[in-house]
Amino acid sequence: MFANTLVDNTVWTLRKAAKKNKAPIWKDLESRVSGPRSNRSEVNLGKLAQVTKASEVIVVPGKVLGTGNLGHKLTVCAFSISESAAKKIGDMGGKVVSLDDLIKKYPDGKGVRIIG
Repeated sequence: MFANTLVDNTVWTLRKAAKKNKAPIWKDLESRVSGPRSNRSEVNLGKLAQVTKASEVIVVPGKVLGTGNLGHKLTVCAFSISESAAKKIGDMGGKVVSLDDLIKKYPDGKGVRIIG
């Protein structure tokens, strides 16, 4: 289906989660990830600091970049994340989690926000 195995596995994981849990958030995320790579988001930490609140759980269907400062802790799941962004998130007490872990913890998607 896709030339990129990582994208293919991510799409299938999201598709199974959407069907099993009847959660529209995973279906929406699947459609965003399966589209053209040029349509994927690139979000800086400075932007995340502006649009999120403390202890929020977010998914970025693209890449998180390390530009800017994060003033609060977040739980972040992203298709890709820069080393500096991961370090800054960890320094603030936040976490970077995998998609599988996020789906296990929030199977119905309640409390998870898509940014980007």
